Amino acid sequence: SSTVAMEAKDQLLNDTEWFLDTLRVDRGASPHTVENYARDLDLAAGFFAEKGRLNWSELNPEDILDFQVFAASGVAPSTTRRRISALRSFLKFLKKQGLGPSADLPTTSGIRLPKRLPKALTPELLERLLASPDQATLQGLRDRALMEVVYGTGLRVSEAMGLRVEEVHLEQAAFRVTGKRGKTRVVPIPRHTIPWIEKYLTEVRPRPAGREPPHPPPYLRGASGQGRSRSARGSGALGPRKYRDDAGLHPTRHGSGARGLRQRAPSSRLTS
Repeated sequence: SSTVAMEAKDQLLNDTEWFLDTLRVDRGASPHTVENYARDLDLAAGFFAEKGRLNWSELNPEDILDFQVFAASGVAPSTTRRRISALRSFLKFLKKQGLGPSADLPTTSGIRLPKRLPKALTPELLERLLASPDQATLQGLRDRALMEVVYGTGLRVSEAMGLRVEEVHLEQAAFRVTGKRGKTRVVPIPRHTIPWIEKYLTEVRPRPAGREPPHPPPYLRGASGQGRSRSARGSGALGPRKYRDDAGLHPTRHGSGARGLRQRAPSSRLTS
């Protein structure tokens, strides 16, 4: 009956509170994460209560397989993965306490998420974002130069922050960049980006005589040592990664077609 199922669900949910407290206190999970786990475990508890289960240790392989099918009903693959992952984490927690079922844990290995293309900002909005730093200040000039480099070349933010002067070859319109796994590649610099690099080198980076450190500092790192620009931080979701994504989506601004897009790809080979 529905009354019996409700009582069974309440009994199952009592066991989840320990797990949720562990997430909050021991693992420092955010309220949003804990809320998602609580909602998904409530769904699982209701499902297993309807099957007459009074304790999580009673779950058998068929129960878990049935829940995986149920969890995928009428929802996106990402939701299915979240629901099953929540149950898996909880049952794994119970097993560590010697209270879980003997059945194997549920798995999300067969659930594929659709690949998503990056969403392009309009050229007008990007121009406004690039113009947002206060160019009357050294900080603003540095931020604009950084944003132009990331957007214009498609460099990873960490790569842009780690550039050194000896790796900048303006006469050849190229950077020599060391990226992931220590691989070095040559990255072309678009025409419109070069003036901003020159402006940074001549107006922002110079230091008083005798004050230059023994090792050249990273190319676009400010005096405070803070890597990411305020302008980039202030744009929220439209941060440095977004500029990099959009670098390949506005070839007109870069004055390059397919060849330019191929050159800016983060690969160790310019022809890949």
